[in-house]
Amino acid sequence: MRYFLEVCYVGTAFHGSQIQGEIHTVQRTLNLALSTLLRRPVETFGASRTDEGVHALCNFYHFDEEEELHPQFRYKLNAILPATVSVQHIYTSTKAKANARFDALSRRYRYRIYSRKMPFLYERALFYPFPVDKTILQQTAAALMEYRDFETFSKRNNQSHTYLCTIYQSYWEEVGDELHYVVEANRFLRGMVRGLVGTQLQAGRGKITPGDFRRIIEARDCTLADFSVAGHGLYLEAVNYPEGYLKEILVR
Repeated sequence: MRYFLEVCYVGTAFHGSQIQGEIHTVQRTLNLALSTLLRRPVETFGASRTDEGVHALCNFYHFDEEEELHPQFRYKLNAILPATVSVQHIYTSTKAKANARFDALSRRYRYRIYSRKMPFLYERALFYPFPVDKTILQQTAAALMEYRDFETFSKRNNQSHTYLCTIYQSYWEEVGDELHYVVEANRFLRGMVRGLVGTQLQAGRGKITPGDFRRIIEARDCTLADFSVAGHGLYLEAVNYPEGYLKEILVR
């Protein structure tokens, strides 16, 4: 049986999501907890890779297990996991050989910014005490949906064979005292969302024009993008699968 774990985690507690040998990552933490609970080596496979410091409100990992899960499986697994990561739901899939990564239709990210110092948002959003033109930001966000090649916003030393992405949503919104950027696409490149945010903020501050922003996209040169915004402002908010793809298991 192939099981899917819906997981949330505090990104600043880990050195990224993907397994990297003995380094403390989300995937390694899940593998160790599952191996302890099931009393055998267990390997998980993640839906979306997140960089060091990036949080997840929703990420998925699948693993295989021959037996049905114990009715208290989720409770026991969460008891083993550290406080910074939690399994929210457990599913099976209606598809044979289902894959958490390759079967996902889209992923949605949210980048949170606040301009007035607030200790309770420390490492949960980006402190950015600069005036920005929100109209310009909406223009740059909308412009992104006109393109498919995002090589400019992919960090070097990546394993991508193509830089083509389809962006379904791209917009800025005010949430209370915060400014959020929301983007949903069929796939994302390494560092892409932070590059999109950082470069748009340059436009919002008047350091580049909306026309410059388009030229930066079309140049396909990552040295022109601004990747400097911190990872702790970024949240993986949703991973979307086809309707009926997942069936939740009612375990505690």
